[in-house]
Amino acid sequence: MANARQRLDRFISASSQIPRGDVRKLVAARRITVDGDFACDAGLLVDYFSHITLDSKTLQRNMRRYYLLHKPAGVVSATTDEAHTTVIDLLRASGASDSTVKDLHIAGRLDRSSTGLLLLTNDGEWSKKMTAPDKNIFKVYQVTVEKPINDNYIKAFRDGMFFPYEGITTKPAQLEIIDAYSARVTLMEGKYHQIKRMFGRFRNPVLKLHRIRIGNIELDSTLESGQFRELTQNEVRLTNSC
Repeated sequence: MANARQRLDRFISASSQIPRGDVRKLVAARRITVDGDFACDAGLLVDYFSHITLDSKTLQRNMRRYYLLHKPAGVVSATTDEAHTTVIDLLRASGASDSTVKDLHIAGRLDRSSTGLLLLTNDGEWSKKMTAPDKNIFKVYQVTVEKPINDNYIKAFRDGMFFPYEGITTKPAQLEIIDAYSARVTLMEGKYHQIKRMFGRFRNPVLKLHRIRIGNIELDSTLESGQFRELTQNEVRLTNSC
């Protein structure tokens, strides 16, 4: 995880081959800075995003990066895959450099056949907040199914469904019927193939699953399938507002 913390002396030793015991002397001589300030403790905890210098030479300066991708069908939500095109492959095809894709991971996956909003970041703490069940970050999907939908679906989604394999009951979900064969579904969680399994209770196969929103982040209508952009500062704030 990119945000994992370690002691400053351990980091300096690994980065410059200086014995850990000597780092205290460097600190005392005010030769090390962390995030612009002189370090005052060799045991200071630093992480992947700490800006660290030794004798004014930068040893680490990683920037937080957040991207929104319009995922097409047939692409796997993975950073590497020998058999299929990955979302990282898409970023590279759209002109992303090695420094852009470095250390990115996916915050909330979509299966291979699903499309729409996908988020990538190198910030592990942010992605944990995005996907943690207790944060109640809602996700909105447009769903197309094989058979007609009726009001019984609305109640079943709202009441929650018991999944015996995991031994859990889904949280209340909102289903809004758009027409006979399509609906908008809002979830506060994301169990394995949850929407497909919930429609499966009605023996109604999902033909298309398209994610359009996560919290305050909406799929950018200006992005064609396969394109991406950076998140804005407001989007990164991860509010759950409508």
